[in-house]
Parts: sequence; C-alpha cells; structure tokens
Amino acid sequence: MSIDIQIAKPKLLTKLKKKVQDMLTSEAQAAHRIGLTPNIVSLIGLVLAISSAIAYAAAIYGQSLGILLALATFLLLASGFCDALDGIIARIYQQASVFGGFLDSLLDRYADVAVYGGIIIGGLCNPFWGLAALAGSLLVSYSRARAEAADIKMESVGIAERAERMLILAVASVVAIFWLPALNWGIIVLAVLSNLTVLQRAVHVYNSLKKKGNNMD
Repeated sequence: MSIDIQIAKPKLLTKLKKKVQDMLTSEAQAAHRIGLTPNIVSLIGLVLAISSAIAYAAAIYGQSLGILLALATFLLLASGFCDALDGIIARIYQQASVFGGFLDSLLDRYADVAVYGGIIIGGLCNPFWGLAALAGSLLVSYSRARAEAADIKMESVGIAERAERMLILAVASVVAIFWLPALNWGIIVLAVLSNLTVLQRAVHVYNSLKKKGNNMD
C-alpha cells in the first residue's frame, strides 16, 4: 500500500512561473548579446545573494533597518532573477550542460546559506527557526538530487520549491520594513513548508520505488 501525503501545488502558481519564464525571453536575448553565459549569470546571482545577506546581517547594528531590509529584498529578488535567467539562456541558445546544471545547483545552495545566515546573524529571526528553514532548504535540493539519481522525476513535487521560498522571504522582508516581526514569522513559515516539502518528496520517492517493484523493507 502506498503512502499518500501529497499537498497539491496551486496550478495558478505553476502557470504563473511558466508565464514569468516566457516573459524573460527578451532579457535572456539581451544578456546573450552582451556576452553573458548561463554560468556567468549564475555567478552574478551568487554575488547578489551574498550582498543581500550582508544587508540582512547589518541589521544587527540596529540602524536604518527599513533601508537595509529594502536593500536586502531588492538584492534577493535580483538574485532570483538571475537564477531564472541562466536557465532560459541555456535553453534558448542550447548552452545547457551537465556541469552547468551542477554549478547552478551548487551556487544556489551557497546563496541559500548566505541569505539565511545573514538573517540569523542580523538577529531578524529566532535562530532555531532560522536553522530549521536553512536545513529544510538544503534538504529540498538534496532530496531532488538523490531522487533523480534513482531516475525518479522530482520537478514540481512539493509545495515549496526554491522560487516559492524566495517569494515568501521577499514578501516577509517587505512587510518587515513596517512591522519587523514579520520576517521572523516568514522564516517560521519557510521552516515548516520547506521541511514539509522534504517529507512530500520522500513519500513520492517511496511510492515511485514501490511501483517499480523495489523491496522497501
């Protein structure tokens, strides 16, 4: 008997993500014209994420919090823009490669560690929930990598993939400009949803292997 713990991702959100990717085609063409490759865009995204983390961490000094949070949010979204753009460039210009995919995933994990670390250092969230959110974020990626190594399709499985997590964090950061505790609550939501996503993916792998006739004992 298979385990069922799936929580359907809203179809509207999936369609919205695809529409945003389609809208970025002109930006991808412009980036290609000035010589940017997918790997370079991925590196730019990491630099922006680290810059966002520094802005979050600077909140520990307790000065200009609104400005720092606005800057951190802008840099975070710019990093997310690069994360979407590199894949579109690779697809349009047939520049996708195994190493490029590996590098992109690796840099994304460094970006996640930097941003969550900056929020924790800045005292903007409870450290327990910050670490829980960070662990969930890393394990969402790890679970996908392990599943796909076993030839199990994992794309769109789970309620909080990276795009959703970045959106939640960005919204919480904007609200925190006016009400600081919002960022801590956002991190709590991320901790719950990201670890729930890991659980969903574990169940998906279990059911997929069961269907393939693998021994699950």
